[in-house]
Amino acid sequence: MKLRLDETSIRLRLDPEEVTEFTATGRLETAVPLGPGDGGQLRYSLERDADVPTLTVRQEPGRIRVLVPAAQAMAWAESDEISLRTKLEVAENQFLLILVEKDLGCAH
Repeated sequence: MKLRLDETSIRLRLDPEEVTEFTATGRLETAVPLGPGDGGQLRYSLERDADVPTLTVRQEPGRIRVLVPAAQAMAWAESDEISLRTKLEVAENQFLLILVEKDLGCAH
C-alpha cells in the first residue's frame, strides 16, 4: 500500500492483492522505518470500521489511520469503482482531501 501526503491531502493506493486482503481482513498496515525500534517507525493503516459514519482519518503518535465505514468498504472493494474520497474539515476553513484508490497499474 502506497501513501502520498501533501499539504491538503492524504492518498492511499492499493494494488489488486491488497484490495483482496483488505476485503478478507478489513485491515492493511504498513510501517516505514525512520529510526531504530518500534518508536522509530511511521505506521499507516486502512481499516474497515462499522462505527465511523464516513471516510475519515485518525492521527496517533507515530501512526496514521484511514477508517472506512464497513458497508462502504465492502461495496467499494467488490466493485469496479476505483476510488473513495471525501473532504474532511480539520479546522475552520481548513480541509483535508482523503483518497483511497485501487492501483490498477499502467497499461503502457
